[in-house]
Amino acid sequence: MMKKLLAPLLCALLLAGPVIDGTAEAREAAPTAFDPVAHKRVVEVSEQLRCLVCQNQSIADSNAELAVDLRNQVIEQVKAGKTNQEIVDYMVERYGDFVLYRPPFKLSTAILWLGPVCLFLVGIIAFYINLRRRKRLVNEATKPLSAQEKALADELLRGRKE
Repeated sequence: MMKKLLAPLLCALLLAGPVIDGTAEAREAAPTAFDPVAHKRVVEVSEQLRCLVCQNQSIADSNAELAVDLRNQVIEQVKAGKTNQEIVDYMVERYGDFVLYRPPFKLSTAILWLGPVCLFLVGIIAFYINLRRRKRLVNEATKPLSAQEKALADELLRGRKE
């Protein structure tokens, strides 16, 4: 019984974090220590670069350790006075075109650009072929009405029921 009560209490204390001067220490990211223009540049560059761990987030949005390290590299390079393009070029040189959200069109990245278009076209062609096949099967399965069946249908439509 005591263990059941103690486990949630211990988890709550561990998740609360250290207490300094009676208040819980903040777990938010610290603001950057440089001017707003440089901060804007860091955000612009970080939004162009893909998190290599998450792959669906930019390094500006990701909290993965690698993304934090990449953001820190961007910050250091902005402080060193490098241009946005120099920073992006450095990241591409180090991690390849995959680090870019909009990789350049070249032979090694052609599948990224042409893949979705090709898949869409294959889907449209498969849909068209399937529709033609179904239409052919329906036409083969239906046979024309005989004269007796037509007469019966006419009587039913006129309201005379047998």
